Amino acid sequence: MTTSMILDFAQVSRGDVARVGGKNASLGELIGALVPQGIAVPPGFATTADAFRMYLVHNNLGQAIADHLAAYLAKEVSLAETGATIRTAILAGEWPEALQQAIIEAYRDLALDTGSNQPAVAVRSSATAEDLPEASFAGQQETFLNVSGEAALLDACKRCYASLYTDRAIAYRTAHGFGEDAVALSIGVQRMVRADLAGSGVMFSIDTESGFPDVVLIDGAWGLGENVVQGAVDPDAWQVFKPLLSEADLCPIIARQRGAKAVKMVYADSAEASTVNVETSAQERAALVLSDAEVLQLARWAVLIETHYGCPMDMEWAKDGPDGGLFIVQARPETVQSRAQRGTLASYSLSETGEALVTGLAIGEAAATGKVCRIESAADIAEFVDGSVLVTSTTDPDWVPIMQRAAAIVTDHGGRTSHAAIVSREFGLPAIVGTGNAMATLQSDQEVTVSCIAGDEGVVYAGAATIATETIDLTSVPETRTKLMLNLADPGAASRWWQIPSDGVGLTRMEFVIANTIKAHPMALMHYDELEDATAKAEIERLTAGYEDKREYFIDQLACGLARIAAAQYPAPVIVRMSDFKSNEYADLVGGAAFEPEEENPMLGFRGAARYYSPLYRAGFALECSAIKRLREDMGFTNVAVMIPFCRTLEEADSVLQVMEQEGLRRGEKDLEFYVMCEIPANVVLADEFAKRFDGFSIGSNDLTQLTLGIDRDSELLSSQFDERDPAVEWMIRHVIDEAHMHDTKVGLCGQAPSDHPEFARFLVECGIDSISVTPDSFVAVKRHIAEAEGELMEEGMNGSACRC
Repeated sequence: MTTSMILDFAQVSRGDVARVGGKNASLGELIGALVPQGIAVPPGFATTADAFRMYLVHNNLGQAIADHLAAYLAKEVSLAETGATIRTAILAGEWPEALQQAIIEAYRDLALDTGSNQPAVAVRSSATAEDLPEASFAGQQETFLNVSGEAALLDACKRCYASLYTDRAIAYRTAHGFGEDAVALSIGVQRMVRADLAGSGVMFSIDTESGFPDVVLIDGAWGLGENVVQGAVDPDAWQVFKPLLSEADLCPIIARQRGAKAVKMVYADSAEASTVNVETSAQERAALVLSDAEVLQLARWAVLIETHYGCPMDMEWAKDGPDGGLFIVQARPETVQSRAQRGTLASYSLSETGEALVTGLAIGEAAATGKVCRIESAADIAEFVDGSVLVTSTTDPDWVPIMQRAAAIVTDHGGRTSHAAIVSREFGLPAIVGTGNAMATLQSDQEVTVSCIAGDEGVVYAGAATIATETIDLTSVPETRTKLMLNLADPGAASRWWQIPSDGVGLTRMEFVIANTIKAHPMALMHYDELEDATAKAEIERLTAGYEDKREYFIDQLACGLARIAAAQYPAPVIVRMSDFKSNEYADLVGGAAFEPEEENPMLGFRGAARYYSPLYRAGFALECSAIKRLREDMGFTNVAVMIPFCRTLEEADSVLQVMEQEGLRRGEKDLEFYVMCEIPANVVLADEFAKRFDGFSIGSNDLTQLTLGIDRDSELLSSQFDERDPAVEWMIRHVIDEAHMHDTKVGLCGQAPSDHPEFARFLVECGIDSISVTPDSFVAVKRHIAEAEGELMEEGMNGSACRC
C-alpha cells in the first residue's frame, strides 16, 4: 500500500488521529492491541488525511471551500446554500490517478483476505478532530453500508468526503470552535459483518445517565446497527455489573429489557439503495437479540477496551449471521459522563404537576418546561421555535442545529444509545426517548413539563410545573461512628446516588419492584391456567411475553430489580425487606383479587411474616426466596441481606426461618444475614429472644409509634399526637438497642424522623444505635446532625457525663 495515502488498520494506532481520524485510529488500536487478547474486529484499511488534501488540491477546491465558508460566517449566504455548494463541488471532482489506484489495490487485498471477489464493506467517515474527549462529533459525517465492487466503493468514498460539509457538520464545528483548516477527512473501509442476518448495536462502559462507572450498557436490535444508532428502533437493553464479571460462574446481568424492534435494516437487492428497512417477524419481536452468554462476552470485551484506553468507552458491536461470531466494529471515548464534575449532586424536585401525558426512557437527570414544537421530519426543522420542547419521531445528525436550541427533547423511538439520547446528554438537555406516542399525543404550543428526575422512566406532564434545584456538596460530608445508610426502593434511580458516601442500604422494599416492574400477583402467575378473570389473563400474557414459564418472569424481574440496587452500593451491605403489602394492596396487583381476603383492617391483618408460611401465600413466598437465592448465588451479590417484616411472635419467626431454609436460604450460609423489623411492641418486649434468631433489628419507627401509642398513622385528627419522640416510643427504642447489644446484635432505624428532627438523631446516637437509614436527599443533613451529636456527647463525656459514643 502507498502509506502516504492508504494504511491498513493494523498499521495505525490511537496516536494517528491526525493521519486517519479518531474512528480509524481507534480501529487500528483495537486490532493491534486487543485482538491478541481475544476481541474480534473486522479487518480493513483507511485513506489518510493527506489523501483528502490531495483530492482537494487535484480539483482546485481548497480556496473555493474557504471562500464559501467565510461567506457563511459573514452571514452573506445561508448554511444550507453553503453546504450544498461545497458538497456538489466535491462530488463533481475527479480522483487523482494514484489515489484511485491505491484505494482499488487495498480493496483487492481485502478481497483476497476475505475470500470474496467483491466483498461487502462498510465505508465510514473519520474526521481528524473526531472522537476526542471534548467533542464526540457523533454521526456528523456519513457511513455507507453494504458497499460492494470497486466503482461503488469509489463513489462511497467521494460521498464520505462530501459529508465533511453537511449542514450539521459545518454547524457543529462552528459551535465547538474547530477551524476548518484543522479538520480533514479519512475514510475507513471495513469488511462487513453480516449483521443483517443476525443483530447489532451499541455498548457503553459507563452508565450514560448517572455516570455510575461499574456497569456496561448494551443495546441491540435485529439487522444492521444504524437503526439503533439513529434511534429508528426501540432496542433490547441490558446492564451488566463489571466488578463481578471476572467470576466465570456468575451471571451479573442486572437488567434485561426486551424492546419492540419493529423493523430491521438488511441488504437491499436494488441499484438505488444498498440497505433497506423491513418489518421484523412476531418471533423476532418476542425474542432477545443476544443470549446471556453473548451479553457477558460483550461486557467483558467492554472492560478490556476501557482498561486499555484508560477511560469510559462508547462502542458498536455486530453479530455475524453465518457463523454467530461477535465483533467490535467501532470504539471511541465516551464524552459526557467521563468529563462530568464529581463531588456534587444536583437534586431536582417539581411542584404539583399536571396530568401525565407521555412516558418513555429518561435521558439525563433534570427537568424542563416549555411549549411543544412538533416537527415531522428534518425537512421541516426551519419551523422549530427556539426554547421549545422538540417532539418528533426520531432524530439523526441533520437535527443537531435545532436540538441544541431546545429546552428538552421527546421522541417516539430510540433507546439510551440512540442519536437523540447521545446528543441530548452532550448538550445537557433532559430527553425522553422511545415514548411510542408522543407525536400522536402532544400538540404544538401545548405547555408541558419534561421530567427525567425519577429514575428510568421519564414523564411529560401537562402544564408548566415549578422546578426546584438543589446542589448537594459531597466533599464536606463528615465522618461518624454511627453508620448512615440509604432507603432505596426504585431500581431505576439507585445508580443516581452512587457517589453518596453511604454505609450501604438499610431498607430496600421488595414490594416496590413487585408493584412497579412485575405488576402481577405471584399467586396469579403460579396458577395462571386456573384464572377466571379474562382481562387479568390477557395482561399477564402481555407482561410475561418472552418467558415460557411465568414463575421465571417473577423470579428474573425481581432478582434484576434488586440487583440494580445492590450493584449501586456494592460491596456495602444492602438489606432487602421481603414483601410487606397489605391484603388490599396485593389485591390491586394484576390477578390479585382472586387470591386475597377482604379485611376490615389490613394494616393489622394478613401482612408480613404471617403470609410467608400460610398456604394462601406460601408458593408466592417461595418465588421471592428464589429471587434472593439467584441474586446472591447466581449473580454474585453476597452483600444482600434479607429482612422479615411484621413478625408478631417467636413461633412465627421460627416458622418463617424454617420455610426460608426449605427454599435454600440458610442463616450464615455464604455469609447470609437475617434481619427482623422491630415495629411491634412484642418485638421490643421479647427482644432478647428475637436477637437469638436474627442478626439484626431494623426499627420501623412509623409502625412502632402507631402500635405503641394506639394512633392510626394516617389519621388527620390525631396527627399532632403522632410523634416518634414521645417518651413511650423512645423507651421502646432505647430498650431494644440495649437488649440487642447484649447479644452483639446490630440495630438500625429506617424512618424520616432523624431528617426532620436533629434532636431525635442525637437521641439515637446517645442510645448507641448502630445505623440510621434515610432517603438520599436528606443524607448530608442527617450526617451532619449525627456528627454534631457525636461531638457534643464526646465533649460531655470528657466533662464527666455519660457518653454512648
